[in-house]
Amino acid sequence: MSSLVHRTCPIVLSAPSGAGKTTIARALVRDSEDVVFSVSATTRPARDGEADGVDYDFLSETVFRAMIEADEFVEWAEVHGHLYGTSRRALQAALDEDRFLILDVDVQGAMQMRERVPDVVLVFVLPPSADALVERLAERGTEGEDTVAQRIENARAELEQASRFDYIVINENLDQAIEEVRSIVSAEGRRADRAIDLSDRIRQLQAQIDRILAEDFVSPRK
Repeated sequence: MSSLVHRTCPIVLSAPSGAGKTTIARALVRDSEDVVFSVSATTRPARDGEADGVDYDFLSETVFRAMIEADEFVEWAEVHGHLYGTSRRALQAALDEDRFLILDVDVQGAMQMRERVPDVVLVFVLPPSADALVERLAERGTEGEDTVAQRIENARAELEQASRFDYIVINENLDQAIEEVRSIVSAEGRRADRAIDLSDRIRQLQAQIDRILAEDFVSPRK
């Protein structure tokens, strides 16, 4: 008997800057055919090594705000002075392909997703310590001290929202954190309330049990 068919769902990864959520998301997409990365739109400038359409869709503020007015984002937020958003088209495309859409968004975006997409699963990634968080931000070398300080301050506020998420993963060991999130995706993909053909499968099994009882034991109870 073949396995049950389940609906997929969007999986949101949120974390303070430097906690490693993007690295985890990319690893899941790289190793899983049924997982696709949501390329967010943003108004911030591209960093060295980033490619348009791969890391982000880099848009002007005018274009971004026009998309807001047209209700083309399922979530959007202003973070560190720049706009970020997830398009409805990307979400629907993943669902149509029966794939899990992994979103790498901030806490604001995660809460918007919870309001607008009831099936969403929220995962908060914690750094192992504040020192580790600061060290990871400093290692980027792409931002000045003022920006790093702002990100650290914002991280403190974002931590207050962790209890509102469905799952918490501590990124002390990257490989282990990736496996923990992969396990969450796997478990969510097997929930009974996402099984499309569960009722049919139950009826098939019950009919088979009735036949076995009738043939080999006693007549099934009415």
